[in-house]
Amino acid sequence: MKNTIVSYLVKRFLRFDKEQPFIFLSALLAFLGISLGVMVLLIAMALMNGFDKEFKKKLTIMNYPLTVLPKFYGAVDENLLLELQMKFPTLSFSPYVQSAVMSRSGTQLEGGYIFGVNMSDEAKVNSVLKEAIEKNSIGKFDVLIGKSLKDEFHLFADDKLMYIFTQVEPGGLSVTPKIKRFKIKGIFDSGLSAYDKAYSYTTLASLQAILQIPSNQYDGIHIFSPNPNIDIVKIQEMLPINVTVKGWWEDNMNFFAALELEKASLFIVLMLIILIAAINIVSSLLMTVMNRRSEIALLLSLGATPSEIKKVFLYLGVVIGISGILAGVIFGMGGLWILSTFDIISLPKDVYPTTTLPLDLSIKDFLLIIIGAFFIVIASAYYPAKKASEVDILTVLRNE
Repeated sequence: MKNTIVSYLVKRFLRFDKEQPFIFLSALLAFLGISLGVMVLLIAMALMNGFDKEFKKKLTIMNYPLTVLPKFYGAVDENLLLELQMKFPTLSFSPYVQSAVMSRSGTQLEGGYIFGVNMSDEAKVNSVLKEAIEKNSIGKFDVLIGKSLKDEFHLFADDKLMYIFTQVEPGGLSVTPKIKRFKIKGIFDSGLSAYDKAYSYTTLASLQAILQIPSNQYDGIHIFSPNPNIDIVKIQEMLPINVTVKGWWEDNMNFFAALELEKASLFIVLMLIILIAAINIVSSLLMTVMNRRSEIALLLSLGATPSEIKKVFLYLGVVIGISGILAGVIFGMGGLWILSTFDIISLPKDVYPTTTLPLDLSIKDFLLIIIGAFFIVIASAYYPAKKASEVDILTVLRNE
């Protein structure tokens, strides 16, 4: 019977009151505010996760999951490569030689790095280059360049591109930098314009000949691993003391720390939308309490307990809040479906790693949003419910 009274009163107090329309309007605004807050939070977190995942994917490829490097000076040799291949047969290895260069086309200059690699090995560790390598036959002094560099210099296949190396060679009474012209045999597109502009790839033999490095000596070894966080420990254990292994994330820790901070800040700021909407729940319930004081006093005099009155107004706040949360989830999921299905927003390729909005809503973020909104709703409904249960029967009925 008690539950029947509580549910009856909740339904009655939720109805539109012609004499007090502002109470209903305040509750409606609270509902809409919570719906909007939940919807925006879901979409914003999905976008942040999507960009985070997309950047990690692209940076993992271009920075390589793992890289074996000499600690100070010297080089990584072929014996170490063979030993790594024997001990880790499930991983893919690509030895490389690199040099800082200036690429020149006409009067235009662009700084960057050129890598000398075995194309067949590189295709196994770099999925971005794989397509360009398979489509073209890369010979000695041929080069693969990024799409951003191609667009900036207005280059085409089989054009010549000059590279100015940082190494110098004697020439008469002075020293001059090494200069070599390469033939462009292919274009790669990583989606990261900084890498597409700065990185170029030629054959290992070509760069070893220019830099006068023995054929069995390398600057490092790129490694593809599906579990780099685990394999980095295993590889480090078997490396000699003068060689180390580096994970792709070590060069990007500050970037992803900034993304995590931005994501946390955005979550807190958008949660304030729900908190502000919850204030409308407080004001709506307090106005209801003030408007229904005589009814509450009468109910208490007829045998209703303070806990039942508290439940009525607590349930009122929960109904408004939960319905707002559910509506927000529906609108948010609908918005995510529309954004992922239709190409409504196009991103500039030279700024972002993708031209479409990357969306990835994690279960963790979804639950944090729902649980956070629910606790805000409960907290906002508690105070008015408590005030309603503390109505003084004698004072109210005497004044009435």
